[in-house]
Amino acid sequence: MSENNKPSLESTLKSTDTEEFIDIYFYRPIGYRWALLFQKLGVTPNAITIASIFIGIGAGICFYFDQLWITVLGIFLLVWANSFDSADGQLARMTKNFSPLGRALDGFAGDLWFGAIYIGICLRLEPVFGGYIWLLAIIAGYFHSKQAAMADYYRNIHLLFLKGKGGSELDNSVELTEKYNSISVKDNWFEKTYLFLYRAYTKGQESWTPAFQKMFKTLKEVHGETAPEQFRKDFRAKSLPLMKWTNILSFNTRAIALFISVLIKQPWIYFVFELTILNIILIHMIMSHEKMCREFTADIKNGKY
Repeated sequence: MSENNKPSLESTLKSTDTEEFIDIYFYRPIGYRWALLFQKLGVTPNAITIASIFIGIGAGICFYFDQLWITVLGIFLLVWANSFDSADGQLARMTKNFSPLGRALDGFAGDLWFGAIYIGICLRLEPVFGGYIWLLAIIAGYFHSKQAAMADYYRNIHLLFLKGKGGSELDNSVELTEKYNSISVKDNWFEKTYLFLYRAYTKGQESWTPAFQKMFKTLKEVHGETAPEQFRKDFRAKSLPLMKWTNILSFNTRAIALFISVLIKQPWIYFVFELTILNIILIHMIMSHEKMCREFTADIKNGKY
């Protein structure tokens, strides 16, 4: 691949609207260089994701120990795993190599990283806190999953009105159910299992966003599949300030809190951070987005769009 044909870093980003400062200036440049290398080597995005799983689990194992050098190694491994998580998506966009399996693997990878981290921290703290640390971790993990799911959903809503269907991974449970019912277990058991789980995940996101569901339904009833350009501009303008909250609920902020808590040898603080600060942000984000959608629904019904 010549320098003239090499894709730019900007072309591998989803959107500057939804990219965080740390991602733009740290993870994306590193991921871009990994993606260029892996493209030359013929490595697929899914292979990179699988490699990130092992690296991220290694980080979780490191956080079991309280020696400083092992803690620093764990931080390095988690940063490395996340740079691979960036690289797999960037390589997929460079090569147009997208797949449902890839998206499922991408989400599963992060779950495995943090699952290993939670287990490592709990085993480390159990002699001091007993079984209560496991209870705290389970509750924190539940809300972690909700925080990540809703951040992902709101980003894809924003991308839908910014770039259209081709630039968004927003799905709905009705279409997923139709696809699920069209596949037999005998013909493709893996995809049917994936769709069963992914549909449940999507239904969970939809259940937390009733005002958006009503707005989206009203918009389709009035304008069909193509939203008016003015609506898209206005929605993007009001949605954009909320993207900073989706970014906080993603990886970087929680990783910084995790790194600080393990470096000061008080990893339980990370669980408390998820249950307090991040849940407050989650509630604020949902309430703000729902309020915005109710206002847009009223504007659509009143003929503004």
